[in-house]
Amino acid sequence: MAGFRDRGAAPVDLRVIPHPTVMLALEFGSSSTFVDDAAGSRQRGSFVAGLGAGHRGAVWVRGENFEGVQVRLSPVVARAALGVSPADLDGDVVTLDDLWGREASRIREQLDDAATWEQRFALTDELLARRCAAGPSVDPEVAWAWHRIVVSRGLARVEGLAAEVGWSRKRLWSRFQAQLGLPPKRAAKLVRFDHAVHRLAAGERAARVAADSGYVDQSHLHRDVVALTGATPATVADEPWLAVDDIAWTDTVGALLHRG
Repeated sequence: MAGFRDRGAAPVDLRVIPHPTVMLALEFGSSSTFVDDAAGSRQRGSFVAGLGAGHRGAVWVRGENFEGVQVRLSPVVARAALGVSPADLDGDVVTLDDLWGREASRIREQLDDAATWEQRFALTDELLARRCAAGPSVDPEVAWAWHRIVVSRGLARVEGLAAEVGWSRKRLWSRFQAQLGLPPKRAAKLVRFDHAVHRLAAGERAARVAADSGYVDQSHLHRDVVALTGATPATVADEPWLAVDDIAWTDTVGALLHRG
């Protein structure tokens, strides 16, 4: 979870880098952001970006003088937290008003009234915990398969996962796709890419990253990075939207960041 306050030095124009989570962006304050997707449509205000948003084409977040809280949700809990399956999002961007109705307006008002980032994080935690407790869970076999994909950094094979949970490959593919929004093979590709691109952003050499991350060769890694980020392995460290995990945010977008 992270909080943003744009300083307004220049309009923000950020590409959303595909990530193996469902992104929830809760906006508050007097200004608003816009999200432009690859299909040419524009969404305004708080939004949800489905698992791997941006993998079918560039998605951009644009705005100025805005404030917000960003939460990265595991696809295993996203259905309960959001009230919609990640499969229904299909990697697209949907406004929170469309998903939650009046509740989206209430959380915006509460975040706006909060005096500190700690209070905003606590409000967000409380909201998501309440929704998760009331929402549906995914099959334990699907949750286990997702866990194995993540801990293997995307190198787990679908056949092996199916054997581990005692399902056929076809059944695992079907249930995984229906509940998490991507088939296991594409999910593994997304996790592998995320691991590799963050190593590149940390300054590691592309040849070593490609060899360790399961890519056929360095050219294979290069193609993935260009397709999914618009940058090359050599320049991807300058992408500000990569600031999601334990890597420090750059200051290129003039935003004040708080972590929760």
